[in-house]
Amino acid sequence: MASIIESGWLYLITHFSDFQLACLGSFFLHESVFFLSGLPFIYLERAGWLKKYKIQMKNNTLEAQEKCITRLLLYHFGVNLPVMLASYPVFRHMGMQSSLPFPSWKVILMQIAFYFILEDFIFYWGHRVLHTKWLYKHVHSIHHEYATPFGLTSEYAHPAEILFLGFATIVGPAITGPHLVTLWLWMVLRVLETVEAHCGYHFPWSLSNFLPLYGGANFHDYHHRLLYTKSGNYSSTFIYMDWVFGTDKGYRKLQALKNAGVESAGKQT
Repeated sequence: MASIIESGWLYLITHFSDFQLACLGSFFLHESVFFLSGLPFIYLERAGWLKKYKIQMKNNTLEAQEKCITRLLLYHFGVNLPVMLASYPVFRHMGMQSSLPFPSWKVILMQIAFYFILEDFIFYWGHRVLHTKWLYKHVHSIHHEYATPFGLTSEYAHPAEILFLGFATIVGPAITGPHLVTLWLWMVLRVLETVEAHCGYHFPWSLSNFLPLYGGANFHDYHHRLLYTKSGNYSSTFIYMDWVFGTDKGYRKLQALKNAGVESAGKQT
């Protein structure tokens, strides 16, 4: 398996330049993973499949879903792609490379763990700032147009917010100058995480059922349902920042009431 992956990678680095792979390759990978993981939740909602796992009973209109997709394509080509092109010299300066051999799995996993922790910390504070009155009204309210989120709404935001919070995603790799394969793996995991957080479904196999510090869809869906001054749950991936700073109190109270209701119903039966 490893030899197959290395052979495929060798083909890429011998047929494409580092610039093409790091910029255009990263953009293509992002678009592929984002839409392939996000689009199924639109069809789940439209068809009413797995409805018992849907967090909110309200559905988005066809027009609202189409508006989201159209805006996303505009933002991705008008904001994301130029940022990838402009950031390439920074990554090269910090030591990013694409040549073989790959770094060890230990190095890859340690770097990605660092990226998740750093991104979550920066995102938390940036997100809280976006919920101040002026910034919410003029910038962040666009993301909150969807009180009932679905996977693709994870990247539906004002261009200024895309730049502001996108910094949290790229700062870790920009500091460490990782191998391109590490950067791509980080991108894939981050996209899958944010799509899952906005998917609107809480499944038995959701990661939050197995990882105590992971937020997931239930955690972030609560954030979208409430008014901006009272929402809380500002973290992107984990829950400990909200717990430490007390911005998840409403969510924890609601979960406690739900759990108490389930336990009471169980005793009655």
